Amino acid sequence: MTPTTTDTAETHFGFRTVPLTEKQALVDDVFHTVARRYDLMNDLMSAGLHRAWKDVLVTAVNPPKSDRPFHLLDVAGGTGDISFRTVEAGGAGTRSTVCDINTDMLEVGRERAFQRGVEDVVEFVEGNAESLPFPDRSFDAYTIAFGIRNVPRIERALAEAYRVLKPGSRFLCLEFSTVDVPGLDTLYDLYSFNVIPRIGSMVAGDAEAYRYLVESIRKFPKPKVFARMIEDAGFRRVDVRLMTGGIVALHSGWRL
Repeated sequence: MTPTTTDTAETHFGFRTVPLTEKQALVDDVFHTVARRYDLMNDLMSAGLHRAWKDVLVTAVNPPKSDRPFHLLDVAGGTGDISFRTVEAGGAGTRSTVCDINTDMLEVGRERAFQRGVEDVVEFVEGNAESLPFPDRSFDAYTIAFGIRNVPRIERALAEAYRVLKPGSRFLCLEFSTVDVPGLDTLYDLYSFNVIPRIGSMVAGDAEAYRYLVESIRKFPKPKVFARMIEDAGFRRVDVRLMTGGIVALHSGWRL
């Protein structure tokens, strides 16, 4: 049988070139390993800055303070961090569905939801960003925080985001980006490639997982390129907000 284009296509896993069909399993292995220490590692790696970046994201989601129904889809949000912040910022009508492909991350999220007493308004669903298990035009907002660079076929994930959003709803993607401050870029590289894997080894017991995560940031499309990908998926009024010297970018677009 002749191989299909998908069978023979290649992509990156960090700095390695791998068959496209194998990337998802490799990414899954990374997050199975680090799930229990994922949020702690975020605090350590960013010196707590990830909390401020996520606050900016939730402010952009802007859940209503009233009891008006508002349903967020939080993709690749396994441990529930964005969802918890959103339902706590919104009113009685705000709820969230976390969709993640990794069962270990989802398990951590469910435990955290129960501990916080929000299990009735935050739902956890196993699913793939490239083929979401939800009907068309189901959600009032879509978020994906530090997850889209791990998706093998980003354009499919963007198309699915467009499909499941209601007209007038917003797509929001928080992701590591390209440092644009001279001098900071050198320091950031030194920290990323030398310090983060060591922290990963000491705290999560896996230096290689965090070496991959650092490498995956460098392989992610530049802000303008990713913005064009969002537009190509059908979104309009696409915007990019760089934060902390370009370490992180908040991309957004509207489903009109």
